[in-house]
Amino acid sequence: MKKVNSNEISSVIKKQIERFQGKIEVKKTGSVVEVGDGIARVYGLEEVMASEVLLFPNDTYGMVLNLEEDTVGAVLFGSDEFIKEGDEVVATGKLAEVPVGEALISRVVNALGKPIDDKGDINTKKTRQIDVVAPGVVDRQPVKESLQTGIKAIDSMIPIGRGQRELIVGDRQIGKSAICIDAIINQNNSDVICIYVAIGQKNSEIARLVKRLENHDAMKHTIIVAATASDPAPLQYIAPYAGAAMAEEFRDNGQHVLIIYDDLSKHAQSYRQLSLLLRRPPGREAYPGDIFYLHSRLLERAAKLSDELGAGSLTAIPVVETQAGDISAYIPTNLISITDGQIYLGTDLFHQGIKPAINVGLSVSRVGGNAQIKAMKQVAGRLRLDMSQFREKEAFAQFGTELDKTTLQQLERGRRLVEILKQDQYKPMSVEDQVAIIFCGSNGLVDDIPIEDIRRFEEEFLNHIKDKAKDILTSIKDEKQITEKTEEKIKQVVKEFKRLFVLSDDKKDVNSKVSNDETAKETDKPAKNKEENKNNKKK
Repeated sequence: MKKVNSNEISSVIKKQIERFQGKIEVKKTGSVVEVGDGIARVYGLEEVMASEVLLFPNDTYGMVLNLEEDTVGAVLFGSDEFIKEGDEVVATGKLAEVPVGEALISRVVNALGKPIDDKGDINTKKTRQIDVVAPGVVDRQPVKESLQTGIKAIDSMIPIGRGQRELIVGDRQIGKSAICIDAIINQNNSDVICIYVAIGQKNSEIARLVKRLENHDAMKHTIIVAATASDPAPLQYIAPYAGAAMAEEFRDNGQHVLIIYDDLSKHAQSYRQLSLLLRRPPGREAYPGDIFYLHSRLLERAAKLSDELGAGSLTAIPVVETQAGDISAYIPTNLISITDGQIYLGTDLFHQGIKPAINVGLSVSRVGGNAQIKAMKQVAGRLRLDMSQFREKEAFAQFGTELDKTTLQQLERGRRLVEILKQDQYKPMSVEDQVAIIFCGSNGLVDDIPIEDIRRFEEEFLNHIKDKAKDILTSIKDEKQITEKTEEKIKQVVKEFKRLFVLSDDKKDVNSKVSNDETAKETDKPAKNKEENKNNKKK
């Protein structure tokens, strides 16, 4: 039997005592008092902050929204199925934050910044708080740089500048999201990063959106933040703030970002749901009293920063849905008063086949010509006024009154301008192409082209100018204005092209002539055959 050496044992114990570091782990914990409908009331967390993240059992996270005398009201970012009364809740000491950085580009993430596109983890260690104070007046500069959407009607009459907030408002299914998607596709050749925040949309819609953007090679500069209809209301509530935090990372590094919130009426509804469950007093249309602050603090984060802060910009395009065209409803009026203008889409125009169905009379950009290049100002200066007058005169002409020559001319030109401003989806146009065709419409160079031929004229004319007179488009692009020399050149090219352009009526005449000749030949055939048969019999 081996003898135990007490000295060896004591030396080992001494070494372990020397190496021992006493760590005291302090956790602020509380217990669940009540849970249900995605809301939990927690007792015993006296020192938590508003918007602090809480850890519930089964790795479910929540966020503090209500600070009451004895309890706190928290919203859950997951299912409340496995949380019960009496469960322990741990305060993390952190405010709600999301991962940010270049690694997110071309990915689809949820409102917490976690990937949902089956493309693996997102390799970024940077995070940002989702709800921060917007830059102050001193940190900003006026909006003066153009953000091209590629849509003729918007870039000419309701221009959007970098750092602006432009609301898109209209009924459902009349092309609000289509405008946003075209604006993203148009950034393919620019330095703008796009973030699309989908709130309360179907999973199938988001999958279709991703497919469209991939087909047009636009996912390479886009992040999609999706809080779908099947997600809990708390995720739909934080989604736009999470998107704004991701955008601010690029903005603060001197880059340019376009963020689309589609749509904020569903966002307001999710917040109303949470507020009513947290027993906050309801106000107009059952929305809580701070519903205006909900959207104002989000949209104020859009800004063009000063040169000292890197001159980055964050442009916001919020979307809001109306019921039967009622823009005087609570949420639309709130958003109209917060934003720097609105693009109103009319159901009547949409059903007439005018797409995008932009109602010029009700749409406005409060930044105006500051967000346009000089060439566009030159051609589109009177366009908005002409279109508004045309709509009025068109309504007046429906009464069947006899109109003077000038009014008839204005109506004819207005109808041609309407055709020029029509545009197919997923076909955004470069600014020089827009300037060239709008110049033709505004200066009456297409007044003698039949209305049904205008769209075809536009397409063929732009192809002609690219082939035969590309220097005109290059001059507009580089100089950003139409010089007298360029103006003369455009007029000359239009004159030449008109000689080559075949009108639909002429085509019909040619086709009918050809078909008449063919039928004449066909009718001659039996007569010839009879004569041949007679000759054969004689032989």
